[in-house]
Order: sequence, then C-alpha cells, then structure tokens
Amino acid sequence: MKLVYLAVPYSHKDPAVEQYRFDTVNRVAADLMKRGYAVFSPITQSVVLKQVGDLPKTWDYWKQIDTVFLKRCDILVVLMLDGWAQSVGVQAEIEIAKANSIPIFYITAENLNFHQTPERSTP
Repeated sequence: MKLVYLAVPYSHKDPAVEQYRFDTVNRVAADLMKRGYAVFSPITQSVVLKQVGDLPKTWDYWKQIDTVFLKRCDILVVLMLDGWAQSVGVQAEIEIAKANSIPIFYITAENLNFHQTPERSTP
C-alpha cells in the first residue's frame, strides 16, 4: 500500500475559503483511501490540533513536523485547489519532495487520477 502525503493550500483571509479547503481535502483524502492508498493529510490533522491545542497556523510552525511526515511518504499528491501555485506551504512541500526524490502527482477534486505535471489550464 502506497503512503500518500496530500498537499493542499489552506490559509486564506476568508474563513469560508479555509472551510471549503478543509472540507474538500478531507473528502479527497477519504476518496483516495477508498481507492487503496494510505493517506496523510496534514491539513486534516493540523487544523483540528490547532483548534484544540491553541497551536500556530503558520507554515513556519508546521514545516518541521510536516517534513518528517513527507519524508516517510512514497508519493506527494498536490490537490490543485485555487491558490495551490501561490501557497507557500504547498510550494515548500513540492521542493522537499524533489529534494528527497519523492514522486509528485497532481490531481483536482473532480479528477483523482494522478498526473505527473499540473494541467495547463490550472495556475
């Protein structure tokens, strides 16, 4: 069973956008699990822990923790929600995966087929 690290943009000035991103990544993580992947979704874990443990929300805080998980995963899957290409966290996760020779795949919430490169129509 492949261990997937599921990257997605999260932080946004609009709480409704953050909620949409949280809900979407959780649905996609569950869908990937139904397809036979073991999935680590840092947003799924960190948002809940941030709320109950009063932890910071910044990439600077989560970078070290997420890097430990990412280095143990077989593949990085980038969920291309609006803002993924501008997300500091997602771009850092891509660079960490490249530096550690972890294959990177790109998906949309509607198309869970893995693509080695982002679709051209997506920023």
